[in-house]
Order: sequence, then structure tokens, then C-alpha cells
Amino acid sequence: MIIDTHSQLWTEESRESLPKEMAVSYKEAFKDFRVPTIEDTIKDMDEAGVDKAVIVAIDAETTYKYRVSNELIAETVRLYPDRLIGFASVDPHKGLGAVEELKKAVTGLGLKGLKLIPHLIEMNPNDRAIYPLYEVAQELEIPALLHTGTQFHAGTKLKYCRPIDLDEVAIDFPHLKIIAAHFGFPWFWETIAVVQRNPNVFFNIAGWAPRHIPKDVIRYMNGPLKTKALLGSDYPLISRVRIMKEIDELDLKDGVKELLCTENPKRVLGIKE
Repeated sequence: MIIDTHSQLWTEESRESLPKEMAVSYKEAFKDFRVPTIEDTIKDMDEAGVDKAVIVAIDAETTYKYRVSNELIAETVRLYPDRLIGFASVDPHKGLGAVEELKKAVTGLGLKGLKLIPHLIEMNPNDRAIYPLYEVAQELEIPALLHTGTQFHAGTKLKYCRPIDLDEVAIDFPHLKIIAAHFGFPWFWETIAVVQRNPNVFFNIAGWAPRHIPKDVIRYMNGPLKTKALLGSDYPLISRVRIMKEIDELDLKDGVKELLCTENPKRVLGIKE
């Protein structure tokens, strides 16, 4: 079983509130970028040999009026329940309303994780306003997936995306599984340090063509962090077909691909099969 721990729902419906300048900046950064249907998503998974994929909600409503709703993610998962895993997103600026929405998304809609994008909500990951959401995620035993590192949302600030801030969250919530998305580039040494010292922190390789992943990251994936690295695509920004092909071309030690693509994601997502 191959599991993609991080992809986007970029259907036309999901992009309705995406600010125009952000859409333009993504097209400029990803030249082959297109808007897929959900059927395109499943086709890409099939062609890549990917069995399951996480799709994420986005809630940056109070800052950028941008939202991919938890309801839309849940509806999409219901179309392909054996293939898709939904992660909720709630805007911490909404206070107690965000807490209740996260509980509803998990217990009512069946979503399996929490996605936060610090530069879109304009909060560092260790901002105390987010802590009630971490408490809920820890209590409900769902992982928290946070964007770290550079990004291409025009008008937003990188200062919110430092992976070092996850260290404090990991210590304050020792039973919360935390995923640093995109291995925090260009601060990947911060990611490596935080992941290595905290048993509950992991990182994914989403958004990167594997042949461009820094050699030092690959070295740690082959060594001390081999049980902490997760497959991710950030599809449709990069196709899973390309990612799986290039993973096979990496100089990975015996068993590391299985850990990256199967065993580590199963453990973090709580998949028993």
C-alpha cells in the first residue's frame, strides 16, 4: 500500500475563493500546473500506483477570505472513501468557533487530521491562539499537518513558516503527531533538528520533485530519520506519476522506500490494514 500524506483538492469548486493574485503566482511557479477534476486525481493515483491520498481543507477566511471547506472535503472523500483521506482546516482567529468546528469536522464529518497554513492565517505555529486546536487534535488523536518553508502565495510572508517553531508545539503537546510539510526548505536543517529530537514530529516531501530534494535531506531519510519521513505530493502541483518514478531513481537504502511510502504514513495516519 502506497500512501500520499499531502495533496490538494484543486477542482474548480475548491478554487472559488482563491485570491486572484495567488492563483497567478502559482501558475508562474508551476509551469505545467492545471486544474484537475476529482476523476483526474484518481487517475493520477492509479497511474502512479498510489492507493490512498490525503486531501486537505484550507481555512484562511478572516485574513484572505480564502476557504476550501471541511464540508467540501468530506463530500469528496465520500465519492472515493477507499482512496481519499480528508484533513480539516479551521481558522484560529475564529476562537471558540474554530474549536467547535474542528470537533464537528472530525466527529461529524469523519475527517482524519488538522491542516494549518501559518502564512495564510498570519500566525506562527507556536502562537498561543492556536493551542486550543492542538489540544483538540491531541485529544481526538488526529495528526496536525503544518506548512513549513517557502511558498508561492503572493502577498504572504515567509516569517510565519519557520519549522523551528514546531519544537515548542511538540514539547507542549507530546502526544500530538505533527507533520512539517515540505521539509521546511530552505530551513531544512531546522526541520531535521526538530524531527530528530521530538518523537512526535515527522516531515513530508510534498511539493518537491524527488530529484531536487537536497542531498542532506536524503541522507537523513536514509539514516536517523528513516522512520520519520513521509511520502507527499502536493498534487496537482506535481504529479504522483513523476514523484514515484523519481523516488525509484533516488539512492535509497533497502527498506527506506517502504518506510517512506507505506509504513511511516500508516503509523502517522493510524491506518491498521
